[in-house]
Amino acid sequence: MTYSGSQLTAVDAPLLGVNIDHIATVRNARGGRFPDPVAAALLAVEAGADIITFHLREDRRHIRDEDVQRLKAHVHVPLNFEAAVTDEMLDIIERTAPQHVCLVPERRQEITTEGGLDVLGQRSRMQDACQRLAKAGCRVSLFIGADPAQIEAAADVGAPCIELHTGALANAWWDGDAALLAHELDRLKAARPSPTSRPRP
Repeated sequence: MTYSGSQLTAVDAPLLGVNIDHIATVRNARGGRFPDPVAAALLAVEAGADIITFHLREDRRHIRDEDVQRLKAHVHVPLNFEAAVTDEMLDIIERTAPQHVCLVPERRQEITTEGGLDVLGQRSRMQDACQRLAKAGCRVSLFIGADPAQIEAAADVGAPCIELHTGALANAWWDGDAALLAHELDRLKAARPSPTSRPRP
């Protein structure tokens, strides 16, 4: 989602973003250089991908620093760099200068990102990160739960974009739980930002 004027809309959203993290997971499990996540990114672009997404985790369990450097050098569509809000990651993002950044929560024991950022509880940290990355030319989004209060907080700290965590929705669909699926859809609809929500200048 993207703020446009006084409302959060889907304007200027990429048509297709492809995440290459688990190409790197397979490579790392096998050892060696293959399959190559950068080659996979180039294939995705050739097939029509508009944006390439990757997550440089603190433990480097899939994408590695050298992958980031090669993606920046060889992939000529916008990059979406997912990362935790740490000084190390913010430094790397500034040096890389991707077009898009999605800030996410991260726990070492999780297999994949399991929830959204607590923007309400980290206002100062989130505002500093948004301002710092905006100065580096990055369009910043925050990965948050479908909670109206968190969405308002994201606007308050200056995030121009948000990404909503939809894990519960996906699980309900997979399990064939129609009632829970309807509930999760309603939660997402109810989380729609108010018309007065806008990022802080």
